[in-house]
Amino acid sequence: MKKIVFILLLFVSFQNIEAQGIFSKEKIKNKENFDKQRWSWGYFLGFNSYDFKFEYEEHPTEDIIVEKSLGFNVGLLGNMRINDYIDLRLEPGVVFANRNITFPEVTERNFREVKSTYVHIPLLVKFSTKRLNNFKPFVVGGASYAINLSSNQDNPDDNTAGEFRMMNNAYFYEIGFGIDFYLPYFKFTPSIRGVFGLNDELKPDNEPGSIFTSNISQMQTRGIFINFTFQ
Repeated sequence: MKKIVFILLLFVSFQNIEAQGIFSKEKIKNKENFDKQRWSWGYFLGFNSYDFKFEYEEHPTEDIIVEKSLGFNVGLLGNMRINDYIDLRLEPGVVFANRNITFPEVTERNFREVKSTYVHIPLLVKFSTKRLNNFKPFVVGGASYAINLSSNQDNPDDNTAGEFRMMNNAYFYEIGFGIDFYLPYFKFTPSIRGVFGLNDELKPDNEPGSIFTSNISQMQTRGIFINFTFQ
């Protein structure tokens, strides 16, 4: 909630800057008619940092430790203009993420490397300010669905054999902000976005009393995307 409030306050501050005319001095506008198109297309490259949020049946003596690593995103962008301030966009892509998990209450073989490859499909609504010369701030939010190609959901082996398993399907809500920069030949957009899991992604071990998974009531992905979009 604090992150959401911060993003909204940042968006309002840009609106106030515009109203006060701080950037009112006119400059030559690049790609002046770009945002008047009904449809526009592009691609993005970026980085991610994925984490897990655990909830427990009974709170353990020590929480499960998640070590985050830098991952990579790549995908396409389809944008539909609603009006001067609102766009609907689809950003299908592939996300490569890596997390290391340590079970501190397990004495042997308590470390798992979790490599995930998601086919990630967000449907987002973009709310922009009025264009200020050659840049335009915006906030974005929406929902997404992902297929985890590395889930191991159907693997008969579990943590007793060293295999950490996740569910194939994942659902998220997303919120973030960025700035469109209008360059002479294309529009360049750096953005940052939070991704928050809605469903339980843990595939429990086969044994109901497993020392690894029996005390976990829910495991959800959360993460941060930093993307660079070219249109």
